[in-house]
Amino acid sequence: MKRDTFREPNTDTPSTYPTTTMRELFDAILSLKTKEEAANFFRDLLTMAEIKEFTNRWQMVKMLVSGKSYTEVASELNVSTTTVTRVAHWLHNGMGGYKSVADGMFETKFKDSIKPKRIHLRGKRYF
Repeated sequence: MKRDTFREPNTDTPSTYPTTTMRELFDAILSLKTKEEAANFFRDLLTMAEIKEFTNRWQMVKMLVSGKSYTEVASELNVSTTTVTRVAHWLHNGMGGYKSVADGMFETKFKDSIKPKRIHLRGKRYF
């Protein structure tokens, strides 16, 4: 008898990331100079459903960084808490992409980006 077991989703980034063709796409994105150029490029590149999905993910990041709970985010964006959990996973354990952009755009900084002040005690030890 085969047992059903819960498996974590495979979220490993392959060692080949990013590929040469992915780098070409990233270069194309970096060449965009205006919001209008970006809007037009992404509209040609992606379906409306894909754009809406990326928009939702970015809103999840914004809300999570601002301190909203997974439940609040899910309710407000009409998505499952599983979806919010997946986005939060990449926010906390990803390659730092969400964090770096969020820190540059949002007034509230990502909590892991804030470095605690070093405390000097007697001698040369810092904590």
